[in-house]
Amino acid sequence: MAYEEKLENVAVLGAAGKMGSGILLLTAVEMADLKLKPENNSRNFLLYAIDISEEGLSGLMKYLKVQVQKIAEKKTVQLRKLYQDKKDIIENSEIIDQYIDDVLSIVRPVTTIESAYKCNLIFEAVSENPELKIKLLSEINKQNKKSPWFFTNTSSVPINIIDTEAKLDGNILGFHFYNPPAVQKLVELIVTDKTKPELIEFANTYAKNLRKIIVPSNDFAGFIGNGHFMRDALHGITEAEKLAKNSSFVEAVLMINKVSQDYLIRPMGIFQLIDYVGIDVCQYIMKVMNPHLKNEDLHSDLLDDLITQNVKGGQNSDGSQKDGFFKYEKGKPSAIYDPQKKAYTPIADIQQSCDEKLGDLPKSHAQWKAVIGSKEKNEILKKYFNELKGMDTIGANLAKDYAKRSREIGLKLVSDNVAKNEEDVNKVLLTGFYHAYGPINDFLKWEE
Repeated sequence: MAYEEKLENVAVLGAAGKMGSGILLLTAVEMADLKLKPENNSRNFLLYAIDISEEGLSGLMKYLKVQVQKIAEKKTVQLRKLYQDKKDIIENSEIIDQYIDDVLSIVRPVTTIESAYKCNLIFEAVSENPELKIKLLSEINKQNKKSPWFFTNTSSVPINIIDTEAKLDGNILGFHFYNPPAVQKLVELIVTDKTKPELIEFANTYAKNLRKIIVPSNDFAGFIGNGHFMRDALHGITEAEKLAKNSSFVEAVLMINKVSQDYLIRPMGIFQLIDYVGIDVCQYIMKVMNPHLKNEDLHSDLLDDLITQNVKGGQNSDGSQKDGFFKYEKGKPSAIYDPQKKAYTPIADIQQSCDEKLGDLPKSHAQWKAVIGSKEKNEILKKYFNELKGMDTIGANLAKDYAKRSREIGLKLVSDNVAKNEEDVNKVLLTGFYHAYGPINDFLKWEE
């Protein structure tokens, strides 16, 4: 079946969610662009947005309209060529409006799974729950007579388990978009020994058309991204718990967050990143990964405790950050949650004492934003980490230990055959997490 034909009938499960909405947007635009080609005029492209929430689907359609308008505004020259035969469309505003109509006309928001029974291709973006994924995909596969292909957006569940349990006969692969899908360039591609070659070929074409960067991961729980992130997060949590023995918990969290952000030149600290993903989501991913790991326990009592107190992080429906380890005001951390006091402590009350305990940053330090955009990025980083290596402050030593652990995690992903090589580990952290450097770098080798 040709690429265009496979995309004539598509469904997105969990379409109103954070990941599903982005996948739906990208796919709707791709389908509309195909439809506008003269050779595809006779094709009937349909994209079913499936979600259990009617309210969520209503918000989804509003989101799509806004996002498609932004996309159209960026490619009016291209659209003008595509609409050149439509003599009644002259002004740019008319072209943009027409394109919005053409994209939205493809989408069918529905709350019933039956729509997927007639689709060639199904994107699954429901919650990170293996049982739910298997149940939904198994039911679709039983009822759909077209032998559909399944793209699961799972970030942690081994694909071979879904394939076997749902009896999909190799018609599935992992296509892990990073959040938000419409912005993030990275996709982790995970296949099994049973995945059909034509499905892999289609996935690569689809990713290329979406201008995504594919990094292959072998089929191990957590893959490369969460394989690194979950262990990196546990290191930060463990270090904070150690610090809390000689200082308050909130001071320890603030210090480790600063070490993992400022000292390691990352876009955000580890506790902010956990909040962004969701404390509950991180806990659940660890639960999913744990049974598949040998001689390792991915678990945090602290995360369990926060969740029992209903401190979960994550995002609101409008994309704003929910409170987690931090309380957020205008998108920025303003206070830190103390699980013993069950209250937030203002950062302003402890900032100075924490900075004094950590000590000064290296003189060559630059903020992540300045480093990431610099043409001399590698030289800046080498100079910075060489200076950090010679320092003996609490902050510098914590940072060196953190970078060493991050490197160990990356190397283990390669030795465990999760990642095919060191370059792929670095690419995931550079592209998917926006780090300024990959964890497996010569300048991150610390002397014992």
